[in-house]
Amino acid sequence: MSREEILKKLENKRSKCMVYTRVMGYHRPVESFNIGKIGEHKERVQFVEKSICR
Repeated sequence: MSREEILKKLENKRSKCMVYTRVMGYHRPVESFNIGKIGEHKERVQFVEKSICR
């Protein structure tokens, strides 16, 4: 079964996921961003802090 077929079959079980990001000290839904801010958000690189346990 292809990915599209699986998604179509399970469409009634899916729900919308709200994605929030921290902007200028507070959280905002990405959905409310303008075109420029959406593009900037897609270009962001996630920071992963490495453990320093010895």
